Amino acid sequence: MPVGGYAGLFTLPAMPTELRISYYVWVIGGLLGILAAVIGLFGTLVLFAVSPPAGILLLLLVLVALALAGAQLTLAMKMKEGWEWARFALTAVTAASLLLAVLGTGLAGGGSWPGFAISLAATILMWLPKAQQWFDAFKGRA
Repeated sequence: MPVGGYAGLFTLPAMPTELRISYYVWVIGGLLGILAAVIGLFGTLVLFAVSPPAGILLLLLVLVALALAGAQLTLAMKMKEGWEWARFALTAVTAASLLLAVLGTGLAGGGSWPGFAISLAATILMWLPKAQQWFDAFKGRA
């Protein structure tokens, strides 16, 4: 759990601008993911009326999406605290979004390329030299 819980979501320490932008991208993405999952829960109720097995499958997918959005928020907040492992985990989230975009393009004809592009931009910002120096300053304290 982040220090101070989720109440400190928009309280930022002195961070390089690149890292601050990346943090906000991850937080806004996580919040939008939670919103989408809540809306998806309502869609699940409708699908239960038509096809209960499909409704159960959709419910499981929505719950996974909700958990991932919450994890993204938590990782972003841990990144803000200077934990380098959170930056690695968010980089892995970007790799997973690439995989989902490729699979979505092949299977459903759409994919989530905009989501991947936004994650990629946030990831690049996390690895720029000023951000790296900021994380290096936390290595002795963590």
